Amino acid sequence: MFISEGVMETETTPNIPTESHGMNGTDKGRAAIKTQFLTTKEKFHELLDSGGKGPNDDKASDDAAPKETAEDSLEEPQEKKFKVDPDEQERTEKRNSKRMRGQNKSRPHMKPTSYDNRRLCPSIIQERETKCVYGDKCKFIHDVAEYMALKPADVGEHCYLYDTFGKCHYGLSCRFARAHISADLKNLANEERVKAMEGRTPVRNSLDKDLQWRLRKKVVPFTASDAYMKTVFKGGHKAGEGWKKAVTAENVDNCCSAVVISQCSEGEKLQTDNQGTEVSQENLALVKTIGPLTDADVIKLRQCEKKQVDFKDKLYLAPLTTCGNLPFRRICKRFGADITCGEMAMCTNLLQGQSSEWALLKRHESEDLFGVQVEGCFPDTMTRCAELLNNKIDVDFVDINSGCPIDLVYKKGGGCGLMTRTNKFEQIIRGMNSVLDVPLTVKIRTGVQEKANIAHKLIPEMKKWGVSMITLHGRSREQRYTKSADWDYINTCSQLASPIPLFGNGDILSYYDAMKARETEVSGVMLARGALIKPWVFTEIKERRDWDISSSERLDVLRDFTHYGLEHWGSDTQGLEKTRNFLLEWLSFMCRYIPVGLLEQVPQRINERPPYYMGRDYLESLMASQHVGDWIKISEMLLGPVPKNFNFLPKHKANAYK
Repeated sequence: MFISEGVMETETTPNIPTESHGMNGTDKGRAAIKTQFLTTKEKFHELLDSGGKGPNDDKASDDAAPKETAEDSLEEPQEKKFKVDPDEQERTEKRNSKRMRGQNKSRPHMKPTSYDNRRLCPSIIQERETKCVYGDKCKFIHDVAEYMALKPADVGEHCYLYDTFGKCHYGLSCRFARAHISADLKNLANEERVKAMEGRTPVRNSLDKDLQWRLRKKVVPFTASDAYMKTVFKGGHKAGEGWKKAVTAENVDNCCSAVVISQCSEGEKLQTDNQGTEVSQENLALVKTIGPLTDADVIKLRQCEKKQVDFKDKLYLAPLTTCGNLPFRRICKRFGADITCGEMAMCTNLLQGQSSEWALLKRHESEDLFGVQVEGCFPDTMTRCAELLNNKIDVDFVDINSGCPIDLVYKKGGGCGLMTRTNKFEQIIRGMNSVLDVPLTVKIRTGVQEKANIAHKLIPEMKKWGVSMITLHGRSREQRYTKSADWDYINTCSQLASPIPLFGNGDILSYYDAMKARETEVSGVMLARGALIKPWVFTEIKERRDWDISSSERLDVLRDFTHYGLEHWGSDTQGLEKTRNFLLEWLSFMCRYIPVGLLEQVPQRINERPPYYMGRDYLESLMASQHVGDWIKISEMLLGPVPKNFNFLPKHKANAYK
């Protein structure tokens, strides 16, 4: 835990925000900050540009004012401004205002490899005894002296990988190489530390090269999935109805008997009459087995034999695209998150063996209750993906994303689109359930349209389909984040879901918000944006207090993230810049945090924008900046100066303005 002696606590009862809760209690939508800390946009950026010396140098700046005026008089005059048609100006302003909303879809994307064009050959880095197999055709540098002349300067004196594992596998290419490179340019190792780490696997669920090859060649068998799909499509519509009846019969007494259903194995098939249209109810009856185990007993696990997970009363870190990476999840685990889940992975990309998609499934050893989230819109691909994950990776549950609002997913019928395609949704859930040995969970929204909630209609059906847990985000797809989450509706749905656990999600930023959420009948709460803005919210909820965390402690949290990032993505230039990129994405959310000691009313509300304010020290002010350039300054404190061709824009346009 990151708690230190310098932590200040607020023991008073939180002020319940009113409708006009905002700056000085009058400006709705803006946080209420103590008057002595408020400032203007110009003074705020003047302080940051001066490096924190502004307040102490007021007199000096006043004395220098006439001199600056004299210098300014020698500058070129401004260009003449042309008269602009008012109507045209209004149209231009409207276009510009529209551009500042939503995502930066056409933002410049710099690949980490572009910062390190001239790389050292892996055969040299790993100090292999054999020469490079590509010989003269190799595109990497083989001359160590040439590489060292081109390599950027080292960032620091200590290498986190060397200190942790006893050896840095990035050798000469490491940006902290001076910590473990000898005078004759050999990579050193701490044998004692290496021996202590022997046999330990900090990260699991990596993609095996052989499996990747077989996925690309489409030679991986999906026996259980294919058998299930035959039960869905064989004999047309009526056969599908018979399959539903069979599954309903299975749910009646699945803990006391083995069920002979067609999806149990490829050899078992649905029995139909001579016309192939009606399913024989006699063949779908429950068959009780006595004596030795039969194939029907061992091929398919019954519901009560599957791995059981106790979700109740736990804090769930939501699967967050881009920011919910493994290093960030490690930070949240240290602060007290109980359940973690990987970023949303596309099932088709997983079935194709894409390395970037499989990287989203990786699990750190500290994640004791971990699941993966998959997205898809067809029963065959989703069932095959579930079977693949069940056989190849180590997870505690698998989650279906049926709440993603983005157009790319929704227009294909995935994400929120599944909520309106109930037949496909049912086939996906039942199919995945039939091939998984772990619980299957679902994440949904209130609905698609803003004033047409449909979650309450789906939840009773999902109980029949075999879902183990449901997470409900209290907003519709159209609503996005424009209004507060509807916790009254979440409470209604949690009553419908009982006895299946239902987690509520939306607007949790403090222990006060979590307490209000637990007054409903939800089994637990999921945190998304709240964890990005302040990951120590898990500690606040568990200890029931407000934590006035200092700027230096927050910087230590960011430093830990960079250490975990270098461990996960690498300590060479490519890995370092990838770590920086994800750090900047996180800072685009973290800058919204307002220290507790500055608030006029506690707690801070998640949908309130902070006004311009001066922090209690320069670093606190810098962390409050909404400008990309200031986030880069913070990254340079931890990861050294950015490359000359460095370029970054945050994912959401509204996150950066000056």
